Amino acid sequence: MIVRVTLAACAALYLLAGPAGAANRKVDIVNKTGMAISHFYASSTGTDDWEEDILGRDVVDTGETFEIDIDDGTGACRFDFKAVFDNGKSIIRKNINVCEISSFTYTP
Repeated sequence: MIVRVTLAACAALYLLAGPAGAANRKVDIVNKTGMAISHFYASSTGTDDWEEDILGRDVVDTGETFEIDIDDGTGACRFDFKAVFDNGKSIIRKNINVCEISSFTYTP
């Protein structure tokens, strides 16, 4: 009896988590800009803070791809991206649904 109750509780929790909770938030960021990406940020849409630089000391040269897991633990799917290039310019893209895409390409 206890086993059945435990299994039922686990099943209920799984159903409550829903598809967004189980969604894959891994996204390949593709750089086709002709410039190296020196900093990359992803923040939940509606937030005013870019958080930390996901690349750290790494750089993504033009023609390269890097994979990031954009799971901040909140279950959110929509994020804003900011790529900063080696010349100091940046490109911001807003409201990207990372639960529905597997790749995002920066172009000139």
